Amino acid sequence: MKNLKISLAGDLGSGKSTVGAILAKKYSLEKVSIGQIQRDMATEMGMDTVAFNKYMESHPEYDKILDDKLREYEVKNGNYIFDSRLAWHFVPSSFSVYMTVNVEIAAKRIISANRETEQYASIEDAVKKLTSRRESESLRYKEFYGLDITDLSNYKLVVNTDGQTPEQTAEEISIAFEKWLNT
Repeated sequence: MKNLKISLAGDLGSGKSTVGAILAKKYSLEKVSIGQIQRDMATEMGMDTVAFNKYMESHPEYDKILDDKLREYEVKNGNYIFDSRLAWHFVPSSFSVYMTVNVEIAAKRIISANRETEQYASIEDAVKKLTSRRESESLRYKEFYGLDITDLSNYKLVVNTDGQTPEQTAEEISIAFEKWLNT
């Protein structure tokens, strides 16, 4: 199969990266992680992800860099999986998935992932910072594009990952993706 494209958006800590890796392997998709690119940009600027998100609220040129990277994939040949809040919008030909998770579960997942650019003093600190980051992203996308990333009607599939393993979530997405491909 040619030009398979899946976009994974969702709550912070919902498992997008892990599930994306499983799906990438299953379908031989090249993984494009806007979150990783953004974390790298934050590190280069000496910021953590929360500070960088706040900075981006008044510096839209950084969102434009990330968005322009995504736009290229709408016409690019190949098989891709996008870990991105806005790939559903910039790559509309993709099978768009939104992954939800309870914020406390997300905080525990992110703390256990031990990401260098996301350090938290406690679960409560992580919940507070994840909520702040999400609010910042939602505000930017509404202001810059008029998009509501929390409007679940933007997506072809919504999956709650609270009580699922990444493998179970990937399987749920695979079933829906294959059905979509055959319609």
